[in-house]
Amino acid sequence: MQKIKIILFIALLGAFSLTLQAQYAKTDSTHKKWFVGSTLFLLGNFSKVNPPGFALVNFGYRITGKDVVSIEIKTWKHSWPLGINPFYNKAYGTPEEKFPGVIREYGVALIYQRYLCKGLFIAVDATPMRQIYKNETGDKVGYGFIIFSTNKVGYHIKLLKDKMFLQPGLALAGRIYQGDMPADFKAKDDKWPKWTPEPSLNFGFNF
Repeated sequence: MQKIKIILFIALLGAFSLTLQAQYAKTDSTHKKWFVGSTLFLLGNFSKVNPPGFALVNFGYRITGKDVVSIEIKTWKHSWPLGINPFYNKAYGTPEEKFPGVIREYGVALIYQRYLCKGLFIAVDATPMRQIYKNETGDKVGYGFIIFSTNKVGYHIKLLKDKMFLQPGLALAGRIYQGDMPADFKAKDDKWPKWTPEPSLNFGFNF
């Protein structure tokens, strides 16, 4: 996890140091309207502590040069409460805070993104997610439902003559709604906040 943090930090610094024009002009009818993307946080799957089994793919459409909508399909699993931020909280990965098993989540997000000036944008999403609870031996012990949300401020950087883009940013992520949880999972989860700040580093391809 430490190596992944360093890689992501360097990538963020490099991205913010670029001075490329990024906003799609409001009156430009020639820019590529469709894109597909994902996130460099897929590298987290190589972590030795709580690898998330993470997958994410985003399909988007630019309504105008400033307004973007997209659908994002994603899944992850976690053995520690989402409120424990692995980037700055030492409680992440400790046996004391570990769930008595693992939670696997599947969801589809609807995202709205708005450019403010040049490449600076804000984005909000709502993601209904199905939860599967498993105990330490891998047996299913329950099902749940959440509505997850990520509220983001970021910067859009065009690469390779606008064939590709990079979007570093900062987000506040958490649960708008949390359904019922098995009691032993809930006891761990209730100790931590439902929202946490996190970095964001998405990439994509225009077509």
